[in-house]
Amino acid sequence: MAATVITVQQLLSPFPVTPLTANSADITFTALTVTEGDTFVCTGREVILISNGTGTNTLTISSADDAYGRAEDITAYSLAENDFSVFGVGLTNAAGYKTSAGLIKMTPSSAEVKAAVLRLPAGYPN
Repeated sequence: MAATVITVQQLLSPFPVTPLTANSADITFTALTVTEGDTFVCTGREVILISNGTGTNTLTISSADDAYGRAEDITAYSLAENDFSVFGVGLTNAAGYKTSAGLIKMTPSSAEVKAAVLRLPAGYPN
């Protein structure tokens, strides 16, 4: 079975049309898939928000070999009950995390681990 593809959520631009309509700035967390993990198509402008529910759980972000054949997973990152974590800022565009297909893969230890992948508007960061 293949990894589940997560929908990336587009952040509002710095000067959105106002007034903002109800729910237009909301984000949605999606429960991650324990057995096969989840992927998303990466442009390098993404921030990964992680939310953990009950219990202590872990998250692995799989790496891909870089130009020198090196790989270094973020393995079993520990999340306490009700923890929030953030990944990105270079990770999402780094050779070594993004596969040749432009994907990043995350695998949780429990469906209590949820993710929201947010994409900065085009042109950000400059």
